[in-house]
Amino acid sequence: MDKNKVLTTTSLLLIILGILMIYIGGFYGPKLILPPIITGIGFFLIAWALHALKN
Repeated sequence: MDKNKVLTTTSLLLIILGILMIYIGGFYGPKLILPPIITGIGFFLIAWALHALKN
């Protein structure tokens, strides 16, 4: 994958994960433990994008 495709894919996935975190936090509150999992996935996506920029 080239850099532009990686960055585009990563940014779209991070936007989706951010919206999902807001939705889960707003409607389900402390009933679910999913936001930390979603945050962890977001950190992996950021690391992928930074690795693509490094090369």
